[in-house]
Amino acid sequence: MNSNLRHHLLSLSLLVGIAAPWAATAQAPISSVGSGSVEDRVTQLERISNAHSQLLTQLQQQLSDNQNDIDSLRGQIQESQYQLNQVVERQKQILLQIDSLGSGGAAAGQAAGSTDQEAAAAATPDAGAAAETPAAAAPVQGGDANSDYNAAIAMVQDKSRQDEALAAFQSFVKKYPDSTYQPNANYWLGQLNYNKGKKDDAAFYFASVVKNYPKSPKAPDAMYKVGVIMQDKGDTAKAKAVYQQVIKQFPNTEGAKQAQKRLNAM
Repeated sequence: MNSNLRHHLLSLSLLVGIAAPWAATAQAPISSVGSGSVEDRVTQLERISNAHSQLLTQLQQQLSDNQNDIDSLRGQIQESQYQLNQVVERQKQILLQIDSLGSGGAAAGQAAGSTDQEAAAAATPDAGAAAETPAAAAPVQGGDANSDYNAAIAMVQDKSRQDEALAAFQSFVKKYPDSTYQPNANYWLGQLNYNKGKKDDAAFYFASVVKNYPKSPKAPDAMYKVGVIMQDKGDTAKAKAVYQQVIKQFPNTEGAKQAQKRLNAM
């Protein structure tokens, strides 16, 4: 942006520099118009008038071009400011989610009608991205929560389809907001984002599991993963606080055991 503005200012200054001697040249004959015939004097005046008109036209065009460029730069600045505001707002949401973990998690639990298949799928904490076994092997969406969830899990198990899995779970959480698979879907969004190095997004989804589904078997491991992300980011104090909260809120779980190991090593 600064480079473009300097370029336009330089162009304007050059134009003024060129115009000044030209204008002086155009004005100079006025003092000598009194000599010669009437026709010659009229011709000289016309020449001076034309020179002035051309100069003014070029100056007006240059000013118009500069104004257009300034308007364009102003639009780019406004767009950049909007994008920055969006990033800041996203960061605020992530921090609020993480800070809420220290309150002990008072959100409503998982729906009472969870199926046996959901409980079995959620029971094992996931260290990577391959702990669940889908009921259907083919990742074909069937238009219902059960088949769509299993299709997304099948994509998770295929390392070449991680981006597809991420998109499938993002679609799932929007399409089935009341599904008993919501805790697992949010957990997998956290894990998939973490695997891609998007740790802020991962922390947001892991924290969502703890905040919105504290009764889910995924909650202890999700909170533990938030602590891991805080530790990865160098925030040791926040990581310790999260690990301690895992042990306090979810004692005797695998997540609590892993949190204790991390605390012992810090």
